[in-house]
Amino acid sequence: MPAATRTIVLHEVGPRDGLQMEQQVVPTEQKARWIRELIAAGVDVIQVGSFVHPGKVPQMADTDRLFAELGKPEGVTLSALVLNEKGLERGLACDVGMFCMGVSASETHSRENTGMSIAQATARIISIAHRAVDAKKQVQVSVQSAFGCGYEGAVPQDRVLSLVHQFFDAGLTHISLADTAGHAVPEQVERLYEAVFAAGPGVEAACHFHNTYGLALANCWAAMRAGVTWFESSVAGLGGCPFTRIAGGNTCTEDFVHLLQRSGLRGDVRLDRLIAIAGDMSRFFGRELPGTVYRTGTVAEAVAGRS
Repeated sequence: MPAATRTIVLHEVGPRDGLQMEQQVVPTEQKARWIRELIAAGVDVIQVGSFVHPGKVPQMADTDRLFAELGKPEGVTLSALVLNEKGLERGLACDVGMFCMGVSASETHSRENTGMSIAQATARIISIAHRAVDAKKQVQVSVQSAFGCGYEGAVPQDRVLSLVHQFFDAGLTHISLADTAGHAVPEQVERLYEAVFAAGPGVEAACHFHNTYGLALANCWAAMRAGVTWFESSVAGLGGCPFTRIAGGNTCTEDFVHLLQRSGLRGDVRLDRLIAIAGDMSRFFGRELPGTVYRTGTVAEAVAGRS
C-alpha cells in the first residue's frame, strides 16, 4: 500500500527511552514542560515514563507523579512501559492510556533486562497484557532485539516470529519490533515485517529503531514500505537501552518528521516546535545531541534563505 494512503502514528518515547540513559536526573517540572510542548507539536502518543524500580532506573522514579501532574490531555494518548505485575498496578492507578510491554528474542538480553528466560518472560508479559486489556486499556507488546543482539549477534528470524505468533494467538495484535542493538538493515526490516503481517488478519505493526550504526531513518522508511504505521522515536535522538552492550540513540523525532513532511506526509505536525524542544534539551544537558535537523534547520528554511 502506498505510504500516502496510510495514517502514520507518531509515538514519542523521549520522556522514557530518551531520558533513561541520562545521568543527570531531570526535574519533574522540566519533564512536564517538555511533554506539554510535545503535545502542542501534535504527536499522537507520548511515552511518559516506565513503572520500574527507581534503584535500577533513577530517571523514572517520578513516573507516577508525572501522570498525576499531566492529567488526561485532549488529542494525545499517554503511554508507559511496564515490566511486571507491580508496574501494571501502578500504571492502572495512574490511569495510563496505553501500556507498552515486551519480551526479548535474545536469551542473554532477556536475562540482562528482566532476569528471566525468554519463555518465562513471555508467559509473564502475556498474563500482564491480558490484565491490561481486561481493564479496557490499549496494549502494545513488543519483541526486543528483533533484528540482532549486542551480546549474541544475529537473532534467528524464526525465534522472533515465534514470539509474534504467541502474542497473536493470545489475542494481542498491536505488535512492535524493537531494534534494541541497532543492527537492523532495510532489507531485513522489510522481510521481517512482511512475515509479521502474514501472522494473521488485524496485525497492527509498530517499529522502534535505534541509530547505533546510523541506519534508523533508512529502517523506518523500509518499515513504512512494508506497511508499518506506528513509529516510535525520541526528540533530539536521545536514548538507548541501558541493558545492551553498545547503547545508541533512538530514531530522532524531528528528523523523521522532516523526512515525512518532505514526502508529503504528516504536515499537521509542528516541526518548528519539535526543533525548539530539541534545542532546549541540548541547552539543558549542555551538549550537542544526536539529532540533525535541530542543528542544520530544515530544507525549506535553507531554500527560503537563498531566495
